[in-house]
Amino acid sequence: MLECKSIDAGYGKVQILYGLDFTVPKGGLSAILGGNGTGKSTALKTLAGLVKPTRGEILLDGKRIDGKGAHAMAAAGLCLVPQGKEVLGGLSVHENITVGAYHRRKDKPGIAEDVEMVYAEFPRLKARYKAPAGLLSGGERQMLSLGRALMARPSMLLLDEPSAALAPKVVGEISDIIRKLRARGLTMLLVEQNVSMALELADEVHILREGRFAYSRKNGPDLKVEELREFYLGKGQS
Repeated sequence: MLECKSIDAGYGKVQILYGLDFTVPKGGLSAILGGNGTGKSTALKTLAGLVKPTRGEILLDGKRIDGKGAHAMAAAGLCLVPQGKEVLGGLSVHENITVGAYHRRKDKPGIAEDVEMVYAEFPRLKARYKAPAGLLSGGERQMLSLGRALMARPSMLLLDEPSAALAPKVVGEISDIIRKLRARGLTMLLVEQNVSMALELADEVHILREGRFAYSRKNGPDLKVEELREFYLGKGQS
């Protein structure tokens, strides 16, 4: 379980996040929605250990982890899945995948086993394992980002806009993969601009506006896209 308590964060003297409070239950999937410049990226970077919070606490499975670096966060089981464009384009698909296990690089039998698991989950990657990652399609790059993250044996994934710049058919494929990973017991936090995708996947939805949550509620059949868009566009009230 991930718990964020009154998180403030930013860059130098510029504050971006103000008092974020939320919980992602073990095995759950929560979504943070918002447009460009609302603080979504800063929220993910703070959780991943790339930005240090100036106030508040972050706990993973009851252990306080705020203030630790990204490597320590990954070792603790919290793994960032960047947008698919953020692959190592000059390396092969296979090399990109194995990079995800760098912090456990001495476990060669375990790494070999996990590589086969990733290829079983993503057969398109196995078919192109020798290809430079920079030559993959957008959907394949997103699959590669997910596969690389799984090599860290995470307990929780932080998903950074997995639908970005993808065709609707490919977005559907990525959504199906996320459902499969959740069925394996992974806890997930999805940061997105795609309201429809969030409603299909998430148990709880938060809308971030100017670094604060403008809206938070449990997902359900009575929650409509139109209601979320009012807050998303700045028309709704907290």
